[in-house]
Amino acid sequence: MQNHLKNELHNIISGKSQVSFGATIQTIASYLNNGSQSSNETENSKQIREQETTRLENFITEQNLWIIDIDFSQYVSEGAEQRVYLKDSDHVLKLNDAIYYSYWTDYFYNLLLHNFFFPDTAYELIGFTKEKENLYAVVKQSFVTITQETDLNRVKAFLGANGFVNNRNNDYINSDLGIILEDLHDENVLTKNDILYFIDTVFYTTKEFWSDK
Repeated sequence: MQNHLKNELHNIISGKSQVSFGATIQTIASYLNNGSQSSNETENSKQIREQETTRLENFITEQNLWIIDIDFSQYVSEGAEQRVYLKDSDHVLKLNDAIYYSYWTDYFYNLLLHNFFFPDTAYELIGFTKEKENLYAVVKQSFVTITQETDLNRVKAFLGANGFVNNRNNDYINSDLGIILEDLHDENVLTKNDILYFIDTVFYTTKEFWSDK
């Protein structure tokens, strides 16, 4: 069962299988992968990230993915990794600079994994913007109205039933899949009408995820 799921996740990340709002994300991840895997050992992660960002910005320009009409007056909140703006009564826009990830490709993998596991709050990548020379991905997500406080024990039970073990604080790991899921506190998992909605997730893939099955 786990091997089947792992195969499906690999197919989604590689673009062989579909997932909610996945097409654009898969295309960009594939584009970056085609040019970023040949870096030599003398290059550090910062150099690779800079090269990757340059390639990504070239792709954004070629594909007309720059967004210039964000209404910054609709500011809602922000965290370490992103700022949130109200798009309309049903959606928010999130500007994310992928600061939690060494590489942009890992951020895009995170989006695909989120959309697979939590389709009710799937991210739609609609474009990119720049501010003070920093590049931000712009994603649209359904707006969730909170009706009650989130019980983190319910989050733990729900994830445990799906193979994710709580290994510290609000962080989880699925060792069989080789996936880490972090930062699931009560501002990132909301409750509406007694249903959990995962609105902000931080997925990481480990070497076990990429190992032969």
